[in-house]
Amino acid sequence: MAAAKRRSAINPRGETTRRVRVAPHVVPRLQPRFSFDSLTVPTRWVKFIIAIFLLPVCAALSQTFFTAFARATLSQRLWAGEEFWFFSLGALLWVIAFFGLPRPVILYVFGHELTHALWVWLMGGRVSRFRVGAEGGHIVTNRTNFWIALAPYVFPLYSILAILVYGALSLAYDLQPYGRLLYAIIGVTWAFHFTFTCWMIPKNQTDLSEHGTFFSLVVIYLLNLILLCAMLILASPQITFASFATDLLKNIGNFCQWIFDLGEYFIRGAR
Repeated sequence: MAAAKRRSAINPRGETTRRVRVAPHVVPRLQPRFSFDSLTVPTRWVKFIIAIFLLPVCAALSQTFFTAFARATLSQRLWAGEEFWFFSLGALLWVIAFFGLPRPVILYVFGHELTHALWVWLMGGRVSRFRVGAEGGHIVTNRTNFWIALAPYVFPLYSILAILVYGALSLAYDLQPYGRLLYAIIGVTWAFHFTFTCWMIPKNQTDLSEHGTFFSLVVIYLLNLILLCAMLILASPQITFASFATDLLKNIGNFCQWIFDLGEYFIRGAR
């Protein structure tokens, strides 16, 4: 879902076309003129300001995640657990395949467009066309927003599907002996999501520019980091959501105090 069709961003039936292209491609879009006589503020400006205020949250969450990960790895021996090793092995195998073998682009494009479609349906919209090919794909829908646009860059669809399939099968069969395989599959599918996301972002995707590239990148980073934090908490028995939230609030407080002290320092210097 990268570039909208040039011939019609919204067709006569009120549907919008969203497309993902593998090759770098940007379609010029005419932006409505903004009149300073009007009280209307462009939504991109609002999103840009929101993204700026999200930066401290990103910084505090990053610090909390890496601190918790280092503590769990070194002090709590997270690295010694089977879950960590099989997940890491799956991720490593995929990274080797991504850089050393032909990339399954069609598989990624299918998951990309399916994620768009799923969120359209969840938000009450409809999808009238779903196309996937080696050169890219697109869906035609009557509903779109920033969440639908950015969903493929945030949600590891194949990891979620693997967990759902494992959970469904475990209702009828004893899959406990195959738990290691599940961790390896999650490692492969999450690394699939991560590598293709990093590969696609620099390709001038209008999924990002449509709502402001800066805003989109901040949201993508923040939501992917939240997912990593949740995975870390679930994988480490010593880390709980409550303890992680406590550390996060403490880091946010420290960051705000640092900003306050910095502002006070410049005010004193100006005097």
